[in-house]
Amino acid sequence: MKKVGLYFGTFNPIHVGHLVIANHMVEFSDLDEVWFVITPMSPFKTKKTLLDNNHRYQMVYEATKDYPKLKVSKIEFDLPQPNYTADTLAYLEDQFEKEYEFSLIMGEDNLKGFHKWKNCQVILENHTIYVYPRITEEKIEHQFKDHLKIHYVDAPIMQISSTFIRNNHKNGKNIKPLLPDAVWRYLDEMNFYR
Repeated sequence: MKKVGLYFGTFNPIHVGHLVIANHMVEFSDLDEVWFVITPMSPFKTKKTLLDNNHRYQMVYEATKDYPKLKVSKIEFDLPQPNYTADTLAYLEDQFEKEYEFSLIMGEDNLKGFHKWKNCQVILENHTIYVYPRITEEKIEHQFKDHLKIHYVDAPIMQISSTFIRNNHKNGKNIKPLLPDAVWRYLDEMNFYR
């Protein structure tokens, strides 16, 4: 069975930090592939800065198409809202039980709030979590510090955010170096985040 790391996010837009982390995870851990799982736009929120699901899917596709071990998934687009990671994992297990073994990829900052996630203990019983470092002051819950299913990967610390990119693009700053070329072209042609 292939080991797949699931990297969840809105990817609004995907940037070089996301690619560096995903590529590092697939090259320097025991994962065979990393899937970017795009979180859909919630029907209950009208966030003006969140691009339509299909535009974000297209940008992640453009960013990953030259990396055979990185894939894009819109699996959550068709699942009931709101999306809970536990439900998505259960669905994927049901669909691909013989083909893939699924793990989660998350930043250290997300691990700090993991105890609040729906069915977090069930997730940990059935899945491994790969954690990449973040600069943060918060403490990790003691039950997650030395957990056998939680692996810390010494990935580069990326201080780039999609919010930074959107805000500065709107303000006329050159954010092109922070995006994969194909993503920049798509974003520029569509005149997004202006």
